[in-house]
Amino acid sequence: MEITKITSKGQVTIPVDIRRKLGVKMGDKILFVEEAGRVYILNASMEVIRKAQAAFAGEAERVGLKDENDVVTTIKELRRER
Repeated sequence: MEITKITSKGQVTIPVDIRRKLGVKMGDKILFVEEAGRVYILNASMEVIRKAQAAFAGEAERVGLKDENDVVTTIKELRRER
């Protein structure tokens, strides 16, 4: 557990151990998520990746892609069509 103060501008310093766990550094964006009365801090970039992965879950199987070679072949075919 870490404790920090809120400045008069509403800013907080995220303790270094928490920044490391989140994988964030200066300039990165963080996401605040409220869920069931609790607020969670997330690495915004990683959350976007997780949501994209969830959105695409099952799509490879749906279109018949079984392995990396299938993906490469499909990309080559799509490029030829252009």
